[in-house]
Amino acid sequence: MASATAFADPGEDFAALLDATLGENTSFHGSVISGKVIRIDDDFAVVDVGLKSEGRVPLKEFAPPGQKPEIKVGDVIELFVERYEDRDGAIILSREKARREEAWTNLEKSFTAQQRVNGVIFGRVKGGFTVDLGGAVAFLPGSQVDIRPVRDVTPLMGSPQPFQILKMDRARGNIVVSRRAVLEETRAEQRSELIQGLKEGMVLDGVVKNITDYGAFVDLGGVDGLLHVTDIAWRRINHPSEALTIGQAVKVQVIRFNPETQRISLGMKQLMSDPWEGVAIKYPVNGKFSGRVTNITDYGAFVELEPGVEGLVHVSEMSWTKKNVHPGKIVATSQEVDVLILDVDGPKRRISLGLKQAQGNPWELFAEANPPGTIIEGEIRNITEFGLFVGLGPDLDGMVHMSDLSWDLPGEQAMANFEKGTNVKAKVLDVDVEKERISLGVKQLEADPAAEVLDRIKKGDVVTCTVTKIEPNGIEVKVDEVLIGFIRRAELARDRGDQRPDRFAVGEKVDAKITAVDRAGRRLALTIKGKEVEEEREAVREYGTTDSGASLGDILGAAIRRRNQGGEE
Repeated sequence: MASATAFADPGEDFAALLDATLGENTSFHGSVISGKVIRIDDDFAVVDVGLKSEGRVPLKEFAPPGQKPEIKVGDVIELFVERYEDRDGAIILSREKARREEAWTNLEKSFTAQQRVNGVIFGRVKGGFTVDLGGAVAFLPGSQVDIRPVRDVTPLMGSPQPFQILKMDRARGNIVVSRRAVLEETRAEQRSELIQGLKEGMVLDGVVKNITDYGAFVDLGGVDGLLHVTDIAWRRINHPSEALTIGQAVKVQVIRFNPETQRISLGMKQLMSDPWEGVAIKYPVNGKFSGRVTNITDYGAFVELEPGVEGLVHVSEMSWTKKNVHPGKIVATSQEVDVLILDVDGPKRRISLGLKQAQGNPWELFAEANPPGTIIEGEIRNITEFGLFVGLGPDLDGMVHMSDLSWDLPGEQAMANFEKGTNVKAKVLDVDVEKERISLGVKQLEADPAAEVLDRIKKGDVVTCTVTKIEPNGIEVKVDEVLIGFIRRAELARDRGDQRPDRFAVGEKVDAKITAVDRAGRRLALTIKGKEVEEEREAVREYGTTDSGASLGDILGAAIRRRNQGGEE
């Protein structure tokens, strides 16, 4: 007779064995179980999970893409049971899903407790980034990456970062995290600590957060301070972007701090040596130095002698010859120039510079090279109502007054013989350095034809003149055909009735007495009246007096007769 065991139902025996292995709960689909790696076949790890058959897990689930999996025979790992195939007893396992299930469980605990979690940014998606939270994938919105907009997130990717879970839904598999929330919380703590210990004079490390026209805002770690453009460097900086960039790490000093408003003023140049110390010794008055033009204004140009030390070249000290010209037409920004130190005021940080003084006074240089009497040649640059301007160099002119154009012709007539743009020879008459004038003469190239006559005659001489012009107030005469003289109406005769210019004719010869000699103007002042009065005095003195009873007519008649007789003899 067969035993009871031999006739027992096979299905009942299998169920008893399964219950003995897994307990009464045989629904292990979707659960996480432990297993031991028994061998590695090609790209799979064979794992014993205590069931009738082993499970196979792809090796790629044990390491990130591109990395070698760190797993070996004998390792005990947690696996997720995806399904169990009853037909042949094969079991489908997943290491990745096991890690995800474990991660979700831990993340739910952290979310409930409002605790931070660690993760790694590993990819980009529309509107943000993907973060690996130890097996669970979360979404990081772009606005939650940092406190301020970040242009390049590459440096953050691949490195562990703390995150705060904002929202999670296990049923949908959605997790939203924020890195910004963590930074703001840390920033608030740092700000509180920094404000409490902040004092003027402290040196801090910061990062340039923003740049404006008037300065830069520096993040000191939870609190911002203003670095004014004038406190960035000792040298002139027109815009903060010339020396700083956003994101740049800088070392700054606290210049002023207002605890009530929590406003912080920072400085960078205060950490450098002051270039103005001993500036009067380095740059003595009348010293000549080279510098670079840094800024041009309406009133002058600033020249940098060394980084941080600038001087002003006033517009009046820029050029010897260019007057009332904008400085920008004389120098250009960044141009290297030679300057002379005119004045130094160390306490006020002011240096007055001269540009023209370093180049030499062109009038002094001209006077040294061309003393009076030198013959020069130049182009007539301009003709005015009083003379000619002759070019003597790029910026130097000399003037020929119209009275120095001809010995014989009047100035207006002489000027008609010259044209603008033509060359002319002239003689240097005088150089006035103080008044910046050079006087030239054209007629001086020839000898003065009246020089001999001027040397021969003198005041008081009686000369014979030829009438050349009749004018209402007198007559113009010429002496020896070279000297011009003038006899005023009142000097034409002793008797008032004869003091009429119209009683003379052009070409008529008259005798007159010289009353004044203008050698420079080559002109004479004469008188006929004075000559007649002088002759009367001589006649009276020689032939009689009024007391003798002789009349003036008798005396003059006798004088005339005697003169005639002397002429005949």
